[in-house]
Amino acid sequence: MPQLNPAPWLLIMLLSWAVLLMIFKTKTTASTQINTPTTLDFTTQHTTPWHWPWT
Repeated sequence: MPQLNPAPWLLIMLLSWAVLLMIFKTKTTASTQINTPTTLDFTTQHTTPWHWPWT
């Protein structure tokens, strides 16, 4: 049984791994959103706490 030359398969594996890493990196950086802090408005009236009827 002839043995395959590992040189092209190693290059294919490395390139596919690099492509997958680039895809995952762009997906994760695109999904992160900047969470800007909001200031609390103390001029509004505070409401009473609301509970579910079955609790």
